[in-house]
Amino acid sequence: MARRRKRKSRRRLEGRRILECVPQYHIESGEDKPVTAARKFIHGQGIIPPALLLVRRNEHTTDRYFWAEKGLFGAQYVEENHFLFPSLKVIIESKAAAALAGEKVPAAALAVEKVPVPAALAIEKVPVPTALEPEKVPAAALEAEKVPVPAAALEPEKVPPMVVGFGQT
Repeated sequence: MARRRKRKSRRRLEGRRILECVPQYHIESGEDKPVTAARKFIHGQGIIPPALLLVRRNEHTTDRYFWAEKGLFGAQYVEENHFLFPSLKVIIESKAAAALAGEKVPAAALAVEKVPVPAALAIEKVPVPTALEPEKVPAAALEAEKVPVPAAALEPEKVPPMVVGFGQT
């Protein structure tokens, strides 16, 4: 028996054509899960949205993610809902303008340039102490910080027992 072809959604096909114009990065997931590998790569390379990340999980499987202003999304979701992403609207509008002018726009012309992250915005790596070390503070400084506390404040408060019943007004 002949197998029927699966119907391709026009909206999804249009989204796929739009994503072809976005810069793509091919990475290996290694020991991490694919999403974690994609997030580490984005953070490490300072990738600016929009971008498409193709993360190779193993020799048979590759996961696709779209890096947008609002975060990381599955590429299939973006293909189906490309009109919800402002960074893709710019690409759609530029393709529409080129179509009206009768010229074909190369994907490289629409690709967003990778801009290095300024030093002011770079995240500093702060060393984390591995063992807790007591701080060496002079005894005079400790004595100066002590404030006298009244003895009544140190005693526990005496609260009468609470009676709970049903139907009381």
